[in-house]
Amino acid sequence: MKKNYLIFIFFLIGVFIWSEIYLPKNFQLEEEKLFSVEKGQSLFQISQYFEKEGLIKNKFFFNLYVILKGSQKKLQAGKYFLKPSESIAKIAKKIISGDIAKIIVTIPEGFTVKEIEEKLGMKLPGENLEGFLFPDTYEFPIDVIGKEVVEKMRENFEKKITPELREEIQSQGKTIFEVITMASLIEKEVSKNEDKELVSGILWKRLKNNIPLQVDATISYVTGKQTTKISREETQIDSPYNTYKYLGLPPGPICNPGIDSIKAAIYPKNSQYWYYLSTLEGKTIFSKTLEEHNLAKAKYLSR
Repeated sequence: MKKNYLIFIFFLIGVFIWSEIYLPKNFQLEEEKLFSVEKGQSLFQISQYFEKEGLIKNKFFFNLYVILKGSQKKLQAGKYFLKPSESIAKIAKKIISGDIAKIIVTIPEGFTVKEIEEKLGMKLPGENLEGFLFPDTYEFPIDVIGKEVVEKMRENFEKKITPELREEIQSQGKTIFEVITMASLIEKEVSKNEDKELVSGILWKRLKNNIPLQVDATISYVTGKQTTKISREETQIDSPYNTYKYLGLPPGPICNPGIDSIKAAIYPKNSQYWYYLSTLEGKTIFSKTLEEHNLAKAKYLSR
């Protein structure tokens, strides 16, 4: 009888400990709050902080769980989204694994450095960033700084420009900077991949024959206007980025191109075309002669 009584007592203690560790303080409190675990804080300091802030019921059981897991030295500093409707076990696992609070942000293809800064709400330190911050979906710590953003986006860029692509660029006698500059023009000018390859062929051919590129997007980069329509007066703006006024590529990229535009710049498609234009609906019209091009402008852009 006494033995059964002791078993029952131990059972109740076990249930109590289990409930303290695996049941949350409050099922109803679903609102996440940001909690900071500082570098150098001990397990006992962390648990005391969580108890004081009303996140957990009892710091003893938080300590017990972590110690039984052998993870007291694995707790990672950082900012965490936590809530009282999470159990001690779940909260502890987040701190042990370093599941810090993150922001997920998508940088669209063709964004400029300025637009990326506006989207992130921060300045990005560094020189010659335009063109080399690869557009993609990124996951950053909630307290990320500009330097870390640049490092991650540049690292992604370096991975996307594979050894095969680098070898092809080199074999053509071009530099990565030239190719990315060309890709940025293509990115801003056309959207369809097959059109990008044709436009790439036209622009490289015009460069080779000392014909001005006359890319409208370079004017928009100078003026800062979010439009593809430019005036005759704007084509006279005295800027090295003005590809109407100056021969050759602009001094550098005018945006951060995606991989399709980069590949189009590396693998241009040869054609008999020398001119192209984009309609207001986004369709690309190609012409072999200046006369055909002027007729296309009158037809598609005079509205």
